[in-house]
Amino acid sequence: MVVGTFLATVIAGIRLNRRQAGVYRGYRRRVGRSILLGLEFLVAGDIIRTVAVAPTYKSVGVLAVIVGIRTFLSFSLELEITGRWPWQKPAAEAED
Repeated sequence: MVVGTFLATVIAGIRLNRRQAGVYRGYRRRVGRSILLGLEFLVAGDIIRTVAVAPTYKSVGVLAVIVGIRTFLSFSLELEITGRWPWQKPAAEAED
């Protein structure tokens, strides 16, 4: 997440220096994408940790809560980035 945010900041700085349009929107989209990717890695890590260590009902329950919260965060970020839910078609495809 840190590397993605750093790269997004560098790209935004270059685009801002060149006075290109849409710098903020692109920056926001890139940072959001890096956060989404980081959340996916964290969920995968939690699943592997729960399976690798002796799985108990308590650890599986905690994992279910963590995955639920991170899934909600992912959906919320996707809605914020694209302006639509992940299962909705983009506006160009919806008109066909």
